[in-house]
Amino acid sequence: MRLAVAVIIFFFSIAKVQAQLGGESTYQFLNLMSSPRQAALGGKVLTNVDYDVTQALFNPATINVDMDNQLAINYSNYLGDISYGTAAYAYTVDRRTQTFHVGMTYVNYGSFDGYDENGISTGTFTGNEAALSVGYAAQIGYSDFYIGANLKFITSKLEQYNSFGIATDIGVIYINEYLDFNAALVIRNFGTQLTTYAGIKEPLPFEIDLGFSQTLENVPIRWHLTLENLQKWPIASPNPARATTDLDGTQTEEDINFVSNLFRHTILGVELFPNKGFNIRLGYSFRRAQELKILEQRNFSGFSFGLGLKFNNIRFSYTHARYSSAANTSFLGLQINLQQ
Repeated sequence: MRLAVAVIIFFFSIAKVQAQLGGESTYQFLNLMSSPRQAALGGKVLTNVDYDVTQALFNPATINVDMDNQLAINYSNYLGDISYGTAAYAYTVDRRTQTFHVGMTYVNYGSFDGYDENGISTGTFTGNEAALSVGYAAQIGYSDFYIGANLKFITSKLEQYNSFGIATDIGVIYINEYLDFNAALVIRNFGTQLTTYAGIKEPLPFEIDLGFSQTLENVPIRWHLTLENLQKWPIASPNPARATTDLDGTQTEEDINFVSNLFRHTILGVELFPNKGFNIRLGYSFRRAQELKILEQRNFSGFSFGLGLKFNNIRFSYTHARYSSAANTSFLGLQINLQQ
């Protein structure tokens, strides 16, 4: 337990230096949703401790024996021509040494037309990035706390520029089996670039997330609450397009108060029949809703919906996530139990 507390204090002490969000760091793909189940529950879930082998891509502390010999492959036709996918596999050596986890995240940004400073075509080019992770988790003594870590090797190619990096995730989870309640803290993407694109070292998308979940008594529903990007406050900036102008021509920028910032850190999710062969999942990301909403138009930004089906040794998942009236994504996933 002392080791877990020391690790948490250490990483919190450097969080101020590492506090980045979108557009302020490289390798942003590391924080893409890892599976249809994650996407359906709002984008980030930290507390599922079950068969879902892709959960460990976001929180290595959830690695457990139920993931043994589970293979998952997921694919998303993301925004524009961007596509990305994840894969994960876990293997239990024995009950004493617990379970090892291997994961992969890959993103392809599609094809682009290149031009020089004079507007002359230089042909087409592509961009892609990938991360390979290796993870392990262990119980802290005889307590209800578990700690886990992922070590990630990152590669990126954007046109003729290449970069390589290394990062780690540290997760701690509390599991109360009597209340069927879990709470988790995850510190993600603490690392560095080993080689840069053009001689300038950029920070990684470091983030700290806190999650809670519980299955309701006598009701087949599990709720999820995630507080994301706790390393940065405030998380929002006023949108110039939402500034108001009075009759005197005085312009007032968008007011983002404490409550608004708090909600933008919040993700809610609900899973119906979480332990059955058929699941229905709903999620809502307040930050995505606020950042992508269109004023005076209802477009349901931030909502996501998904379902899961189990056929013998195969689990199929599908999610539809709403970004704006012009951008929606679908996420497909397949998990195979290889031990039967």
